[in-house]
Amino acid sequence: MPMYMSRFSYTPETWARMIASPDDRQKAAASYIDSVGGKMHGLWFAFGQQDGFVVWEAPDNVSVAAAAVASGSSGAFRSLETTVLITADEMSKALKKAQKVTYHAPARKHEVDLGDVV
Repeated sequence: MPMYMSRFSYTPETWARMIASPDDRQKAAASYIDSVGGKMHGLWFAFGQQDGFVVWEAPDNVSVAAAAVASGSSGAFRSLETTVLITADEMSKALKKAQKVTYHAPARKHEVDLGDVV
């Protein structure tokens, strides 16, 4: 199954509710991930721009979107982003495949060749 990393930040109101009534957020995250056929590999809290990270797998992007829409619509998050992760082996395959891809970048300043502009 494809792997994903979700980065999130809670709202101040959510932090206040969690302080007033602490609960196990790992169980909560695992529950909504399980509900879309996924599996959570870990939940970490962090200092900095993001409050935490979840690494998980899911059957497909539609399942991930369902989980993101459901949790994001709760109002608990200030931000919530999910990134598809690929393995080193998958990147190696992508790099080999890239050798056969033809792409012409837009012209740089003072380099005008309208045939290369996409």
